[in-house]
Amino acid sequence: MMRTRSMAGLAVLPLAVALVWPALAAEEGEIIVVLSEEPDIVDPCEASRSNVGRIVKQNITETLTEIDPDDGSITPRLATEWERIDDLTWRFQLQEGVTFHDGEPFNAEAVKTAIERTLDERIDCEIRIKFFGGMEVTPVVVDEHTLDIKTAEPAPILPTMMGTMTITSPNTVMGERTRDPVGTGPYRFVSWEPGTSVVLERFDDYWGETPEVEKVTYVFRGESAVRAAMVAAGEADIAPNIAVQDATDPEIDFSYLNSETSSFRIDVNKPPLDDLRVRKAMNLAIDRDALLGTIFSEDVVKATQMVVPSINGHNPNLEPWPYDPEQAKQLLAEAEADGVPTGDEITIIGRTEIYPNATEHAEATMAMLQDVGFNVKLNMLEVAEWVDTYTKPYAEDRPPQLVQTQHDNNNGDAVFTVFFKYHSDGAQSVLSDPEVDALIEKATVSTGEERQQAWQEAFRRVHEDQIADIMMFYMVGYTRVGPRVDFTPDISTNSELQVAKIKFKQ
Repeated sequence: MMRTRSMAGLAVLPLAVALVWPALAAEEGEIIVVLSEEPDIVDPCEASRSNVGRIVKQNITETLTEIDPDDGSITPRLATEWERIDDLTWRFQLQEGVTFHDGEPFNAEAVKTAIERTLDERIDCEIRIKFFGGMEVTPVVVDEHTLDIKTAEPAPILPTMMGTMTITSPNTVMGERTRDPVGTGPYRFVSWEPGTSVVLERFDDYWGETPEVEKVTYVFRGESAVRAAMVAAGEADIAPNIAVQDATDPEIDFSYLNSETSSFRIDVNKPPLDDLRVRKAMNLAIDRDALLGTIFSEDVVKATQMVVPSINGHNPNLEPWPYDPEQAKQLLAEAEADGVPTGDEITIIGRTEIYPNATEHAEATMAMLQDVGFNVKLNMLEVAEWVDTYTKPYAEDRPPQLVQTQHDNNNGDAVFTVFFKYHSDGAQSVLSDPEVDALIEKATVSTGEERQQAWQEAFRRVHEDQIADIMMFYMVGYTRVGPRVDFTPDISTNSELQVAKIKFKQ
């Protein structure tokens, strides 16, 4: 059930700010999608990032396997079947009769080239650092439509992992970024005008079922109220994410459980954040209940770890931090008495539109931390600058930081989360804990109960012993869908938007 709550003074905002933008209207057979963030890049190897994936993944470029958002099962896409040959080798049979948008044939050699490009350390693709971090992966051509993928260590869920690996044309530039993505998907890339739009058109030689939508134009509006107003006025067909206060029309607004977890990463290596008492005080200072039904939907759930309960490895025994400002003040006083520089300025690094009301959430967090005695300032960044701050290499002279984050894992297993978030070598990790590293390495090569228990213990240690984050909520999304189209959001909507699944109403 959708529950919404209005905020005073916002009722007249959507139409007022919408007048700033020129009116848009889609032609017959075309749709307009209004997104909260413009892509800073359109390279498919960044498709794990929501601002890129909603445009690129399964639209322009496809994956060998596909992860069903309803139950996490693995289904064929560009691969028709797969089998494990030995502990270190998986064999994939590929679709025949498929061509890339540039006319190149889709075959095992092309897939090998695409995998090698994504895993190339020279371009630091997020798919590599997020899903294949710490792995040695070698694709080997068996014949035209058969590919072996070998790993240095056992990878028991490799077919699931290949649901994240986008396959680009072998003509894609190697060793550097591309602004001209070419794949095998139902839509081909037409144009990207920074600050204005991205346009895709239906690929008439697509190997699969012909989709109804002939053309899709993506436009970008940072204000949730503007996005909602555009759909209401017929200037856009879908706004994939709007804020809870703008989801006011049950006829066109849809709520859905998504796979996102919101948090603030604590820079555990920088004083005063390197003191466990300080990190505990931060968590105790946050009144999460006060955020429910105001900044966040009242349907979100307090989080204890970076993956939602449906993901293998989630630890159900962990408890959310309570709100206890008096204990927070006491812990700060104890730390200060021991010489910890608790008065040093701490910077919250926020990301504009990482989720609806992101700025308001960062401001509320700053105020709560200040109330118990922290010296905190806020710096909101656009996505490109935020990614640089959030991802290694970190600046040595950085101040102590809290980084506002939202992490999506709808892929069924904690492997897609834990290495790059918490391993010493993880690209977005600030931890260096040998026990956590060992648990991650054990879980990655294990199966069944042994795998699950290792993940669960890693999450327990991160949450209780290290206190590496201020965990916030398992999120709920809101999407506004116009009357022209038939589209229902699901758990994957925050990270991808498959245009081929969108139909026109008769």
